[in-house]
Amino acid sequence: MRICIYGAGAIGGYLGAMLAATDAEISLIARGPHLQAMQANGLKLITGEGESVHRLNCTDKPESLPPQDYVIVTLKAHSVPRIVPQIDALLGSEGAVVTAVNGIPWWYFHGLEGPLKDKRLHTVDPDDQQWQRLRPERAIGCVVYPACDLVEPGVIRHVEGNRFTLGEPSGEKTERVKALSQILIQAGLKAPVRPRIRDDIWVKLWGNLCFNPISALTHATLDVIATEPGTRTIAERMMQEAQSIAESLGVRFSVDIETRINGAANVGAHKTSMLQDLEQGRPMEIDALLTVVQEMGAMTGIATPTIDVVLGLVIQRAQQANCYT
Repeated sequence: MRICIYGAGAIGGYLGAMLAATDAEISLIARGPHLQAMQANGLKLITGEGESVHRLNCTDKPESLPPQDYVIVTLKAHSVPRIVPQIDALLGSEGAVVTAVNGIPWWYFHGLEGPLKDKRLHTVDPDDQQWQRLRPERAIGCVVYPACDLVEPGVIRHVEGNRFTLGEPSGEKTERVKALSQILIQAGLKAPVRPRIRDDIWVKLWGNLCFNPISALTHATLDVIATEPGTRTIAERMMQEAQSIAESLGVRFSVDIETRINGAANVGAHKTSMLQDLEQGRPMEIDALLTVVQEMGAMTGIATPTIDVVLGLVIQRAQQANCYT
């Protein structure tokens, strides 16, 4: 089995290091000083159990790799459209693209029964290239739960979590998704295969779509956002709007809003990824977490007044910091 991890930063690097102990042939696509450090010294993984160094095939030239059985994309959503040709070229005749990316995936409406069946999402696939070239029938959904940091080039620290939830858009338990789950489990990870992967996508997105932009606007950590009455109310309203959209599309939420927000509060003084990106001058994941929900609201005829306001504010904040693509 050949697995390529496209975007071997914190999460992708952690995944690659864990898979190194399996009998799969692992390749990592990375760039810059991080790539150079991994090529020179190996990939160091720091966990609560100690440190380990893994010698993996690391490159910035995907064309140098043979056809892959799985290409696991661990980039941020806004980075994916420009590397579609490279992903397409990597996939073998039966290869699958695994979307381990935050937010609503480009294949979301593939095979989804109802008036929006096979509808395209221009927010996350602006030129329709992912749908046309990668093709939704080759996609496997993946919801990523681990928290990891890129401490320095070539060094990744695992903070918590080891679950990568998988699911076919069709809900079927195919041989390919079972094989991927088994190799992840062999690596010491949790990799359940869900029949309703869209439910899992929305539960994770539920928090990201409100906590991330609020933190970027206020510079507050999760514990503050989730407990201060003003920001908690804004988060609740954004989640209510998102829930209405999701449920109109058949999604079932396994937790309620209060439980989800309290869970975020329990994380403590954590800076969201969007706030970290803003502070470090990197592009912020706005479209895949917020704009796409607004787009889906328009599709379903459900108003998103709170999301609209927060989205307008965070886009302007990102533009002022040159962090919006």
